[in-house]
Amino acid sequence: MKSKISSVFEKCKKEKRPALITYTVAGDNNKKNSLKILNSISNNADILEVGFPFNTPIADGSQIQNSTYRAIKNGIKLKDVFQIVKSFKKVNPLKPIILMGYYNLVYQAGENQFLKNCTLSGVDGLIIVDLPWPENIKFSNKCKKKSINFIQLLSPTTSMERMKKIIRSSHDMIYYISMLSTTGAKLKVSPKKIIQNYEKIKKFSKNKNLVIGFGITNKTISSLKSADGLVVGSQLCRTIAESLKKGQNPVIKLGNLVYNLKNKIL
Repeated sequence: MKSKISSVFEKCKKEKRPALITYTVAGDNNKKNSLKILNSISNNADILEVGFPFNTPIADGSQIQNSTYRAIKNGIKLKDVFQIVKSFKKVNPLKPIILMGYYNLVYQAGENQFLKNCTLSGVDGLIIVDLPWPENIKFSNKCKKKSINFIQLLSPTTSMERMKKIIRSSHDMIYYISMLSTTGAKLKVSPKKIIQNYEKIKKFSKNKNLVIGFGITNKTISSLKSADGLVVGSQLCRTIAESLKKGQNPVIKLGNLVYNLKNKIL
């Protein structure tokens, strides 16, 4: 059976554009607004990545760290993350949700219980930042049995030999980290170079959906639109922070931002 994630990529390819993938932290700036934000941005985002907050997000830059801090400060727990996803899926059953976070919380919950909660709430995919290949093989297979996409990560320093093995082990979607950095940093590599690197990887992953993340904003997104998908996260987290600082409604601000991002890749 075809996954919802695969169906979205097929639709986007027919429309000759990349899938727009957004990232927000569950519970930012509070549980109620977090759900409203997901409903708002889902009008233009093709796939929604939702971060489950962890108190030491080592791969994330300041914007996502601040989002995580706001969510934790507001009392968000893993059970709340699943509840937000479940509530969203009641209204948007076909819109794919990918949970993104760190293995510590999966381990604490227990892998089987965590995956059971994913299934019950309607999670379509998982990115576990600090669970690399080949350490993730067993967990990845568990995900596959539950029809949950486990999304592997590739970076500019991944060797060709290792890359081929990761691609073979991957499910429907692979995430290419555009540069050596934490999230939210300014693009240190030219879009042209990123696409060149991307195309080298794509030769070995033609039957997989390869997306680019890190450093993508409304200023850089249009120059990367030959990719299968593009992930924008830190700019959304920054917009929430700016909205709160100015006393504006983050739900409306994010809805407008994602609308503008979508228009840049059409």
